[in-house]
Amino acid sequence: MHPAVTSKQGSERMSTPTTGPVDNGAVPRTVLRGAVWPGDVAFADGRIVAMGDIAPLPGDTDVDCTGCIVTPGMVNTHHHLFQWLNRGAGVGQELFGWLSGLYPQWRELSREDVFHAATVGLAELLLGGCTTVFDHHYLVPQGNVEVFDGLLDAADLVGSRFYLGRGCMDLGNSRGGLPPDDVVEPIDASLAHIAELHARAASMPLVDVVVAPNSLFTSSLDLMKATRELATELGAGFHLHLAESLEEEEFTLERYGARPVELIDGIGGLGSDTWLGHAIHLSPADIRTIGQAGTGVAHCPSSNARLAMGICPVTDLLESGAPVGLGVDGAASYEVGRLLTETKMALYLARLRSGKASSMLPQDALDLATQGGAACLGRDDLGQLAAGYAADVVVWQADDLADFDSPVDGLVLGPDRLARDVWVAGRQVVEGGRLVGADISRSRAWLSKRR
Repeated sequence: MHPAVTSKQGSERMSTPTTGPVDNGAVPRTVLRGAVWPGDVAFADGRIVAMGDIAPLPGDTDVDCTGCIVTPGMVNTHHHLFQWLNRGAGVGQELFGWLSGLYPQWRELSREDVFHAATVGLAELLLGGCTTVFDHHYLVPQGNVEVFDGLLDAADLVGSRFYLGRGCMDLGNSRGGLPPDDVVEPIDASLAHIAELHARAASMPLVDVVVAPNSLFTSSLDLMKATRELATELGAGFHLHLAESLEEEEFTLERYGARPVELIDGIGGLGSDTWLGHAIHLSPADIRTIGQAGTGVAHCPSSNARLAMGICPVTDLLESGAPVGLGVDGAASYEVGRLLTETKMALYLARLRSGKASSMLPQDALDLATQGGAACLGRDDLGQLAAGYAADVVVWQADDLADFDSPVDGLVLGPDRLARDVWVAGRQVVEGGRLVGADISRSRAWLSKRR
């Protein structure tokens, strides 16, 4: 098993959370009062300091949450923000045909395109209660690495906690891969830029960089091995698409004589610092291998359904010991682009796959979107409302859910909704359903003209 990922807080995947800060009133608190679930929540200096029935202290800033539900900020474990440019693409195609139709459009992708697409995508996620976003960006047209600056600029503007997956591909058409040759890179160029981005992110409190080769039909085994080694060297997370489609499995069997999980395990690619995008087509042996390695899985239920890829064996993976989180994937295959709706879809698909309504309950689905996602990213300080955890907190207006016996059941199974208020690291970024300090109208206009 590879060393665990070390975050900026020095946390390691699945380690025991540290004791929370002392709630002695020395630092002014924000106190969310009156929520129907889970009760009052207080935070100060970027951390949650108290839960339950909280006595007032001088200097408190109280927020009235009567009739509301309060949850941890959700964690999106797999996204392609640039794909907001292509919503509605290939509505009747499966993965390989869908990708083949989009690659020619992506050849001209610019920094401005990526910035505006990411701004809208991150804003939609934040307005929908998702405070931490992992983005897997694997397109570098003609070697234009400025596209990654567009992503960082967008995250800074919107205020999300951001995991930048520096993706890479080297297996173009001429070498038997799926993408055109002018959107792939030499291995050395990819490695050098990953290391550069990782060093830059050290001074960005809300940004981490993940080493993220794309897939086995776009990235050679040499690239997979080299990026795996670099992730270990940097102490960074490692992410890739794996076992997403039967076409991928056919590709690897023909080219390498092995199935996807076997290939990645064979190069040392699994471990507690790795999480996989999709992981749908898994054998029982694959599931055991992933669970024994402590490797996480990003489950993207709506995108997988949209492209007819299949259903991830979520409950089997959880039973094996693998962390599982949720991902919205790109807006070109899941046009809503928000995470709360994915809790409901994950619940429905788990029940359809098992034939048992008890296989996933609403709280289980919400856990996937919060603490499950945090575990995939190697964060022991995100995804829960408890003293010592980061003050990534969401308030949901829930007056219309008062007839539900369980507020969480109502949130997951009831009508879709946007968040009322959102804080990231204790800073308010959504108030009254509107972004604080970020105007995305210019980005929306850019996207409408770009199409």
